[in-house]
Amino acid sequence: MPARLLYRSRFIYPDGAIREMVLWKLPKATAERHHGIKYRLHYSSADGTIMIRYDNEAGKGDHRHYMDREDPYTFLDAETLVADFLADIKKVKKEEEHGKETRDKG
Repeated sequence: MPARLLYRSRFIYPDGAIREMVLWKLPKATAERHHGIKYRLHYSSADGTIMIRYDNEAGKGDHRHYMDREDPYTFLDAETLVADFLADIKKVKKEEEHGKETRDKG
């Protein structure tokens, strides 16, 4: 039995940034994916730079990339995963806007 697609979404922001979320239900839980969910969520700038990425690729387990950092991620459930991801996007967009305001004043 193959993995079953749970959710797929792609959104392009007015500034050209892209948000994509894909989640699958695995046929059975594994040692690396004890929750039985495989996922890839990413947010990239208009020029293609990945700003945020949550995934659980084989060999790495649950983790997130935030700008240049990579940290372990504690998966609780799909709803929390998506909420955390969206909160990170909001934070990055706020940081980008603050940086733009600073550059515009200088």
